[in-house]
Amino acid sequence: MTSYTPLAPAGKKKLEKYSSAFTLSDMEIFIFPELFYPLVLANIMSPVIWQWRDDPWFKDIEKKSFTYKVNRIKQYIIQNYVFNLDLSTWGLTTKTREIARFSEFFDMELLKQSNALFGYEGDKYYFDIDIRKHFGLDKYTTDVIPYWKTETVEAMTAFRFRENFSTGAGECVSLSSLYAAAMFIVGRIPLEKIFLIATPLHSQNFIIEKEGLITNNRRIVTRNMWYNGTSLSEKARRALENERVTIVSHISGYIHTIYNEATINRDAYNHFSSKLREFLISPVTDLVFINFLRFKSKYKTLFQYMCECSGKKRYIALEKMFEYEHTSKHNVSLESRALLVNEIEGDEFNLSPIPGKIMLNDIENIFANGKEKNLDEFRAEFMKSSGDISESILIELLSDLHNFINTEPDIPGTDKVFLNPQIPSISPEQSREKINGTINDLADKSETALLAMYVYRQMDRIDWVPFVKASMERNPVSFTDLNGSSVKKVYEILNSLVNESIYEGNRLALPDEVWNFRRGDGIEKAFLLADFVVQKNSEASLVIEIMNENVILNYENEDYFFVSSKSFRKSIAISGINYIVTDLS
Repeated sequence: MTSYTPLAPAGKKKLEKYSSAFTLSDMEIFIFPELFYPLVLANIMSPVIWQWRDDPWFKDIEKKSFTYKVNRIKQYIIQNYVFNLDLSTWGLTTKTREIARFSEFFDMELLKQSNALFGYEGDKYYFDIDIRKHFGLDKYTTDVIPYWKTETVEAMTAFRFRENFSTGAGECVSLSSLYAAAMFIVGRIPLEKIFLIATPLHSQNFIIEKEGLITNNRRIVTRNMWYNGTSLSEKARRALENERVTIVSHISGYIHTIYNEATINRDAYNHFSSKLREFLISPVTDLVFINFLRFKSKYKTLFQYMCECSGKKRYIALEKMFEYEHTSKHNVSLESRALLVNEIEGDEFNLSPIPGKIMLNDIENIFANGKEKNLDEFRAEFMKSSGDISESILIELLSDLHNFINTEPDIPGTDKVFLNPQIPSISPEQSREKINGTINDLADKSETALLAMYVYRQMDRIDWVPFVKASMERNPVSFTDLNGSSVKKVYEILNSLVNESIYEGNRLALPDEVWNFRRGDGIEKAFLLADFVVQKNSEASLVIEIMNENVILNYENEDYFFVSSKSFRKSIAISGINYIVTDLS
């Protein structure tokens, strides 16, 4: 028999952590960064992504190059999953409620320095966008914040059952975890090369292969793409340019900007730091400079371009050339510029140089014979060709160019106590069964392995009390939608839902997963009904008895019957915030 009643801070912290492994809100991962990589492991343990290997889309992918693999995975994810950050999906909570959960073992003032919804605004960018309005929270009081729960691959895939969705979906942390697992399973990339990066408002991955690769929501960003000046790269750059990195997570552990102890391998973290900084620094080349002008559009008006047509010199404002990029498959870069020029209407050109504009040709001559320059070298030669442009504008341009080619990531420092926890040793060459066996066998020695089993919902190997707690305390959507109905009416509605879990085997969905995807096993439906009762009456007492296929919820001397395809024999007594789980013989 296992039970929960209000505990001392140490015991409460442990229960909150293991309970958080089921709901995985952004707040919970921030407080418990050790939950981050277990989500990747849970997705690797799942059969879902392993089935991708059999899809014709990935035929013979193991024989292909790294670039081919990541582009194939990217396109598959784009086709099958959309980005979703709708507030109604997992519901709302309040700052007051969350502070009450964690204040006994976490300094809330530190939280305000690192979490956007508790006061952190990062760079000026976040003041400009009005963070609460940006996320649709301006219609609520300032105490209201979203749960933003991170979805497992099963929950992400189950979005196709929701109204107005035709594919799977997930928020940014879900997508980064999905990408990491897919890179391992389908791309055969070792986990040692995959790092998860969390900022207060975003999550992305850095993969150490070749020059490096960043996954950003459903997209990927190579080093060349980072400097291409497009709207996609602008969005990808936003987090690392404007936000503090709060967590870097890896198969070896994590490092957190707030905590003094880190479990990530020190050498692995130093390698990550070095490679990320290499990725974020570039010399100045002719292509990088053109991309910079595309990125910082206010400067393109300073330039003109000279070309020859039928032996005559003609001149055109650079901003006009960039306009033609929008309707052409060609662009201003040297490789395709001539083709772009051929598409431009003749009356766009001048027969004489345009007064007051810098000649782009002169600037590009700085890079003659493919030479690249560091910023100081470029600055000295650029100033010679700047014509009558005011010095203040040129200084501003060069400052912005420096920022474009040199991003200094605000990552956690290494002034930590580095621990050396035991971790699962798995490789892409192993089978799913072998990997799952390794994680199961290590669960009593490695918290990473144990937490992976909680996130995976391996209910026949873990304590049920954290699951009960998560189900009763952090699933507001089903109650919000059903509020006003009687218990019997809700029971009728639940019986009309598809009697099928989104999780195979002896794994369980949470009440809001059942409600959002309109399907659930009998055990899961019973927990949803129990959650409804408890939300309606916080003093309610009820019992759920599970005897293999027969599930009974007893409340106020009424029995509510459900049918399960899972194999459990349990009795769950719920009274207020007291939970007792008993194994039935």
